[in-house]
Amino acid sequence: MITATKIAGMGIHYRYFSRSYMLEAQKSVGFSSIELYCGEPHIHISSEGIADEKEVIKDIKDSGLQVICVTPDNCMSPWQYAVRGDTALQETKRYFLSTLDLALTLQCPRVACHSGWGMRNESEKEAWLRSLHFFEWYAEQAADRGIILVMESLREQESNLVNSLPRLKRYLKELDHPSVQPMIDTCAMAVAGETLEDWFNAFEGNIQHLHFIDGTPYGHLVWGDGNRSLTDYIETLNKFGYQGYLTQELTDNRYYVDPKEADKKSFKAICQQLD
Repeated sequence: MITATKIAGMGIHYRYFSRSYMLEAQKSVGFSSIELYCGEPHIHISSEGIADEKEVIKDIKDSGLQVICVTPDNCMSPWQYAVRGDTALQETKRYFLSTLDLALTLQCPRVACHSGWGMRNESEKEAWLRSLHFFEWYAEQAADRGIILVMESLREQESNLVNSLPRLKRYLKELDHPSVQPMIDTCAMAVAGETLEDWFNAFEGNIQHLHFIDGTPYGHLVWGDGNRSLTDYIETLNKFGYQGYLTQELTDNRYYVDPKEADKKSFKAICQQLD
């Protein structure tokens, strides 16, 4: 059964607040764990490494929050998995290695990822193969550190590679590496016309992680701000015996002014369904 300890915060919507404020706010809301988003203004990572790394690690450890997933900023060029060009590829590899090492230091067992994307005016096959080749390397790096890469699908507007459940199944079959496992983003899932049942059935219950948010179906919204049935979602997760975390990946700019209040609302809505 899903419990409140499995609801994880995430700091994307604290984009106008400091790292210390974000950590303290999410702890005060009731989260005991977070998915650590490695983006500005909380963490700066480049191909040269993590800025102020010791301070970052100290702040996170001092917060008392358990980091259950590390998520690099991977939706803006050049940091993406189907990157083109040798120089960009080498810099991208160093960038993503830093996130694996950060996860290892924080004793976090998983790092989130996706397939990346190709140029719309290039051969899709070429981009698909570039992404696969990257993950052949990346998966080995994760395995060496005892980390699982959890891969989500993206929306069709975001990627022309893995943007649906069938495409993720195909991708993971072709990659065939135990260190890369499926996760669900309920926004991408719903936009593609898919359901939680579809995903759990397709992977025989092997869903390793969830970005668990409301939507219309677009948007990464607080529960209650969209039109999904939270009751049905929780019932489905319990039916399939899901034991993972439910990350509140809130990205809509309506939450930027008071992100703590958004967290409170979403956390409370889910907890009410667990009674």
